[in-house]
Amino acid sequence: MEATITEMSLKDFEKLKDVTISERTNLFYDFYLHNRSKKHSNYRIASKIGSGSEIPVIDPYSNEEKKCISFVSNDYLGFTKHPKIIEAGKEALDLYGSGAGSSPLIGGQSVLHDQLEKEIAAFFNKEDAITYTSGYAANSGTLMALLNSNDLVILDMGVHTSVLEGTMLANKKYFLHNDVTSLERILETNKGKYNNMVIIIDGVYSQDGDIAPLDKISELAKAYNAFLIVDEAHGVGVLGEEGKGVFEIYNIFDKVDLITGTFSKSFASVGGFVAGNKEVIAFLKFFAASNIFSAAATPQSVNTVIKAMELLKTEPQWIKQLQSNVAYFRNGLDTLGIDYGKSNSAIFPIMIRDEEKTKRIGRRLFELGIYANPILYPAVSRKQTRIRMSLLAIHTQEMLDKTLNILDYTLKEENII
Repeated sequence: MEATITEMSLKDFEKLKDVTISERTNLFYDFYLHNRSKKHSNYRIASKIGSGSEIPVIDPYSNEEKKCISFVSNDYLGFTKHPKIIEAGKEALDLYGSGAGSSPLIGGQSVLHDQLEKEIAAFFNKEDAITYTSGYAANSGTLMALLNSNDLVILDMGVHTSVLEGTMLANKKYFLHNDVTSLERILETNKGKYNNMVIIIDGVYSQDGDIAPLDKISELAKAYNAFLIVDEAHGVGVLGEEGKGVFEIYNIFDKVDLITGTFSKSFASVGGFVAGNKEVIAFLKFFAASNIFSAAATPQSVNTVIKAMELLKTEPQWIKQLQSNVAYFRNGLDTLGIDYGKSNSAIFPIMIRDEEKTKRIGRRLFELGIYANPILYPAVSRKQTRIRMSLLAIHTQEMLDKTLNILDYTLKEENII
């Protein structure tokens, strides 16, 4: 072992080969304790009330309750606490019970699941949809079912880990993040060499908060006869007047072959989905292992998503409020000269670009009542470490002002600004 505990990162534990399970886990535990000793392990902090804009949490070092303004949740519209959504969950629990009992293929599918799949398809102007018990399972299971060693998958460098797992059986190439020239170079070099060329991108990228140039990428997909898949986890409920994400921004639905996403963000529940043409969806319902070998989603979680989709139409003020908060916070960061990369969504990466400073700032913010996630290597490169903040519709202007003031103070302490 060349690196010491103080020099190691999570990535190092992936590379350990010539060790036993006990050696590897014991070494990691030493690493974990080292970070805790410096109060740099700002993760798995327990909330006492779930998601929210201001929540009581348990300080992992003092074990005392602490109230924080929270920027760690992707409950963008604040729907997890909406009375109508809570009531929808209770109604389904009373009628259907607490669980589906089996997988969708052999008895776990209910009329609620059918309704949700129809509504998701209609929401994205697609013929049909399939649901999964997580967004991760939606990506990994779908891609494993569709791709093999005769296919080439072309990935933006910023795609989610679930996509990487799902494409393990295929040939992979990466293009520079949001760089259409880099993408076209790969398409041109590899045309005619594989059964399928499949482009996979995010609509909104989870770490940088920036938006894919979907208009240009969809044109390239058509020109090179490539299959286009877009994971729109972080744009739904955030972008567009109707909250339909990057597809609404570019007015592009029909030029995307498959749309994947999650129910754990603006839809205020848990689960994932894939929407596309009826032939592909029918295939997935029999070949996507993470769907057919997992119990169907609980009825209450399905019904809360159905209600959330209804509220996007009947209470559009939540989308408008979120977009207003995003604009206000962005203006505040600009005024203070705080670097947030190229974000144009509800995700703000406060760029620190230094591993140790990022850890210290994360803890310092928490001590001052701001709960936000330090994002470190290998989630991002060492020169791109940041504090990741997600804005919600239910953040008040007073909360945002307080946060901006504390950010300004804390970053100046570390000579970031």
